[in-house]
Amino acid sequence: MKIEILYPELCNLFGDLGNVKFLEQSLPDAEFVYTSINDIPAFADGSSDMIYMGASTENNQEKIIERLRPYREKLQEAIDSGKVILLTGNAPEVLFEYIEKDDKSRVEGLGILKFHAVQSLFNRYNTLVLGSFDGKDIVGFKTQFTQTYGDNTDCFFTPAKRGTGINKESNLEGIHINNLFATSMVGPLLVLNPYFTEYLMSKLGIENPECAFRKEAVQSYERRVKEFKSCRSVH
Repeated sequence: MKIEILYPELCNLFGDLGNVKFLEQSLPDAEFVYTSINDIPAFADGSSDMIYMGASTENNQEKIIERLRPYREKLQEAIDSGKVILLTGNAPEVLFEYIEKDDKSRVEGLGILKFHAVQSLFNRYNTLVLGSFDGKDIVGFKTQFTQTYGDNTDCFFTPAKRGTGINKESNLEGIHINNLFATSMVGPLLVLNPYFTEYLMSKLGIENPECAFRKEAVQSYERRVKEFKSCRSVH
């Protein structure tokens, strides 16, 4: 099993590399490939079983888009074939049609997902999110300069019971197509949600998956869910 981590030297904000460490501990027999910004991605030859990319700065996001542009069709093939792909923070925006900047100029994305992001670098938006996936609660945090627009009615990741969805007017968070999971939540998401981690492990062919430090992870998760449900303010 090969798990590819895209651009860890750039996509390392908000503790999201904790997702990678948690996967390493949960999947000790897997091969982890760390693709740097000047490398040819492993997914280009179809050898990656899972692809992960976390949040980056806005400047690095533009570099990443251009590095991935030659491999757009390979990424599309990976999504269509059901490869497990997890994108967190602003990483999903790389696959969008465009990102509108403060000056109304546009950064053209890869155009794989029919969404766009609107940037406001003077207005950081912070919120917690309480949702659900596969019959389990999902918890996470958002800290972002962008809002996403497009119709995810038929492809959302989680309904937001608390917090917001892809934008402040939406209660549908993220994008879920085949085994692509694209969410603006950070945290790191997998450490916060052991049941979702095990769901991804099952999609990788692991029978009866158990994440690392399962007892402690589930106890922490249950406390966090309780706190999120009782929290008076989410913003």
